[in-house]
Amino acid sequence: QVQLVESGGGLMHTGGSLTLSCAASGRTISTYGMGWFRQAPGKEREFVAAINWSGSSTRYKDSVKGRFTISRDNAKNTVYLQMNSLKPEDTAVYYCAARWGISSNAYYEYNSWGQGTQVTVSS
Repeated sequence: QVQLVESGGGLMHTGGSLTLSCAASGRTISTYGMGWFRQAPGKEREFVAAINWSGSSTRYKDSVKGRFTISRDNAKNTVYLQMNSLKPEDTAVYYCAARWGISSNAYYEYNSWGQGTQVTVSS
């Protein structure tokens, strides 16, 4: 099982930028699809972005396309989520997730999760 630790969350004003990091340990993630999900208070966990094992394929939630970028550095066993032009509706706890094989938009297909990092965007 791979262990994941997110970092980089914080409080930002609308229009600001943040980069989240997800450091993996226990196993190399070079054969894992990786995803970022988020959960706002009172709402279900939702897909944000995913990346395949090599980084050659990415997918995004429609509302973050053009603003967020997922990337990975397999040599560092780390995945990133660059978030630009932040909006108040981006406020949530952001979770990193891993699944062996291909990436997915479905949270239930991931079997390793981090503890989450809070992102708060003020208007």
